[in-house]
This record gives sequence, structure tokens and C-alpha cells, in this order.
Amino acid sequence: MRQMTALLVLTLVTAGGARADVPRVVVDFAPTGSLVAQVMGGLGQPDVLVQGGADPHDYQMRPSQARAVEAADLVIWVGPELTPWLGRVLDRMGGGARLGLLADPGTPRRPYDGANGDSGATDPHAWLDPVLVEGWVRAIRDALTAADPGHADQYAANAARLMADLDRLNAQTAATLARVKGPIVVGHGAFGYFAARYRLVIAAAIQDGEAVAPGAAHLSRVRALLTKGEVACVFPVAGQDPAQAAQMVEGTGARLGPPLDPEAVALAPGANLYQRLIGGLADAIAACAGG
Repeated sequence: MRQMTALLVLTLVTAGGARADVPRVVVDFAPTGSLVAQVMGGLGQPDVLVQGGADPHDYQMRPSQARAVEAADLVIWVGPELTPWLGRVLDRMGGGARLGLLADPGTPRRPYDGANGDSGATDPHAWLDPVLVEGWVRAIRDALTAADPGHADQYAANAARLMADLDRLNAQTAATLARVKGPIVVGHGAFGYFAARYRLVIAAAIQDGEAVAPGAAHLSRVRALLTKGEVACVFPVAGQDPAQAAQMVEGTGARLGPPLDPEAVALAPGANLYQRLIGGLADAIAACAGG
């Protein structure tokens, strides 16, 4: 019995030591958190800063979250283009390693495509392209391995499974969106990467980027476009009042589609949130504009 007890204690101590070696990882928002959680697997969970449906662009961190960033061994984020407030915090601090995913060499920089004040500004929504995200997964794997070489094999295996899942997700999304007929209008200019990957025609965005609310002249141009009868659907943004989009489709040939959620503000947390995000966008668009 004493031998069994000693063995049990040794097992618990060893397991506790292994867990203690896993780096403390902080991420910016839910889609990043989902990818990092899948690469970490059962070894640990990242601390996600933006939660509860908050807007990642102008989030206000709690003091406890600022302390978590300071204590982190590794901060993984899209970059200052999405969360400038986190960039300012990191600039003031020293500390652990940082990985900016938008700076990955395989990720092209896209400007917002509209002309409502953000034209030419960098669009940070590259996570909406699962093919590009495979490069992000490799970068996440390498950053975790550098911080925790003792679990390199686990990170490599988890990343390989995730990249295979992303291949399947990309194929399924392409098949779903192949049914879409005609141009669409979106509530936010966040879909440039998504549209480029899946050959969607986005005729306009009600709000082009992050800097300003849509002006009267821009809204008039979008309304005039809808009255031509060529746009299949108008999609509001999840977490925002859909009344403006609903008013714009009145008396036109366009239909009002379900809200789109490019930043996962309305999705339940979970490791597979990223897959649900991309699949949900494809299903929502095809349900309204799928011929």
C-alpha cells in the first residue's frame, strides 16, 4: 500500500510539474484563442482578453487583465491593426515573447476596399481566410515550442490535426458558397479576405472600416445600388442594430439576410469556435443568397 501511495504521489507531482512547465499564454480575442487552444490541446488554455461580446477594436482591459498580460510568457495577437489598445500596453511593458499573426510572412496586407473614410487602412480580418490561417497555426506551434520545448511533439501533433481540419473546413466552405448567386452587401467592410478566398462579389459595405460611421452620401450610394435590383442580399453585423440594413432593403429587390459575425462576438466560447465561425458565415450567406 505504501508503494502504491508513493507511486500515486510521484505521478501527481510529475503531472503537476509538466503542467507548470506549460507557458502562460494570453491572446487578444476569441478566434485567436480558439486556434491557440487547439494547438495547446490538453496541455493548457490561453487567457482570452476580449470576452462577452465586446468589440475588440476599442476594448478596455480590467486591471487584472493588464496584470495577466504583464505576467504572460507569451502574448499571441492579430496585431495593433485590430487591437491598438493592446499594442499600447505591450509597448509600455517588457516581459515575455510576443507573436503578431498579421505580420506572418504568408499573410498579405489588404486595405479596406471601401471609400467611406477607411479606404487604404489595413484590414486586419485575415483570420477569415482558413488557408492563410494554416500559416498562423504553424507560427503558433513554433512560438509555443520555443517557450516550451519539452512539449514540442504535442504541439506539432495538435497543429497537424488542426491544419488538416482547416483543409476540410476550406473545402466545405468553398462548396457551400459556390451556390451564391449575385453580389451581396455587407454591414461591415471586414470581408475582403473571405470574399477573395471564396470568390464572393461584395458590391458595397454599409460601414467600410473602423474609423467613422457611414455618411449620408455613402448610404445614398448603397441605396442606389440596391434599387438596381442586382444585389441578392444585405447582411447586417452581429451585435449591431439591424434597423439600418432593414431600412435600406425596403422597396428594393434585395433581401435582408441574417447577421454576420466576423469577430465571433455572438458565438459561445470553445476550442472549435474558429471552425464554427467560418462555417456559420458560409451557411448564413448561402441561406440568403444561395440561388
